[in-house]
Amino acid sequence: MVPRLTTALTGPLLELERKFIDAAPEIERWLRGKWQEHTPPFYGSVDLRNAGFKLAPVDMNLFPGGFNNLNPAFLPLCVQAAMTAIDSICPVARRLLLIPENHTRNLFYLQNVAQLVTFLRMTGLNVRVGSLLSEIQQPTPLELPNGASLLLEPLVRSYYRLGLADFDPCAILLNNDLSAGVPEILQNLSEQFVLPPLHAGWAVRRKSNHFAAYDEVAGEFAQIVGIDPWRINPYFGVCGDLNFNDRQGEDRLSAEIDAVLVKMREKYRQYGIEETPYVVVKADAGTYGMGVMTVKDASEIVGLNRRQRNKMSVIKEGLNVTQVIIQEGVHTRERVGDGVAEPVVYMIDRYVVGGFYRVHAERGKDENLNAPGMHFEPLAFETSCCLPDLCQTPDAPPNRFYAYGVVARLALLAASLELERTAPES
Repeated sequence: MVPRLTTALTGPLLELERKFIDAAPEIERWLRGKWQEHTPPFYGSVDLRNAGFKLAPVDMNLFPGGFNNLNPAFLPLCVQAAMTAIDSICPVARRLLLIPENHTRNLFYLQNVAQLVTFLRMTGLNVRVGSLLSEIQQPTPLELPNGASLLLEPLVRSYYRLGLADFDPCAILLNNDLSAGVPEILQNLSEQFVLPPLHAGWAVRRKSNHFAAYDEVAGEFAQIVGIDPWRINPYFGVCGDLNFNDRQGEDRLSAEIDAVLVKMREKYRQYGIEETPYVVVKADAGTYGMGVMTVKDASEIVGLNRRQRNKMSVIKEGLNVTQVIIQEGVHTRERVGDGVAEPVVYMIDRYVVGGFYRVHAERGKDENLNAPGMHFEPLAFETSCCLPDLCQTPDAPPNRFYAYGVVARLALLAASLELERTAPES
């Protein structure tokens, strides 16, 4: 069963979902045309927030690490979508090298890698896993809690190619977000496809670039559906040249926060929304919910205590935060069981292949849920995100999930534009 949402949404989002359902043919035709002009990333996942009056993406991950949390019934969708992606890149591909994160102790993440290997092999590819870890000097088998196993092997680099001792792949799939930079062993590969491209990694990528592209996509889409773009698009600002430990840039950051809050308050007045506006300040590069702070008044950012400054100053791989994105906070009205929840939608190529709820019993509706103590509801989407049901109400699971899928694909399209615009010159 689909977990019941304990908060019954009866506000404007029902009207937004109805617009999506009524305009479904136009939406699908418009998206189909966009994918003729732009190449989708190989895969991606989108964190959504459903406020009842607004449904918007708040993060776009180009190296998704939770395929193990998807409903097993969606595995055929993953296989079909991956086949489409591979056919568009190299129809004659036979061998694929998968390079994961260096999380050999994170068994849940490794189950994600094993799931990737499983459905990629079903596309007809010989898939093997190469590790960037220096201690992996020989094939190393790992047994996983769900009964699956994984074999990590040491990488071997030749002049222009990367593979294993007895394995020369056609393509390399990264499930490593390159937060620490691009390792030398991955640089200057000119004879193999690298998916996603290296500039999709957090060593180069910036969230502000993504949401600038999303702003364009949302504006064009809103005209087609006949809605205010704000209903699917969070306001944002950027502040750089920061040093949280030395309090450098606090005043500028405070001013940027206030500018976003002013715009939000005006929208809340326009729509009669009684919630308290807030923004989320987060590192402009990076993931894993690190370097994130919720702010309801600009004055809160001035004079942070040592613990708060330490939290904001460093992200994954110990990298210092010098630039942040100030993103409109989107309340979540959804709950699963006793926890506040937000949907996460997974895509391969241009297709939605499933999703789940991220749930946190100790966080509020205006807080970051990507934090220790969260858990996932892997059977959340037992119906596809691709097929609305006109015979049911707008908030029925197939229709709500269709709305999730539409907004997630808008974020995927924005990621495509983002990667095109930030690609390094040949």
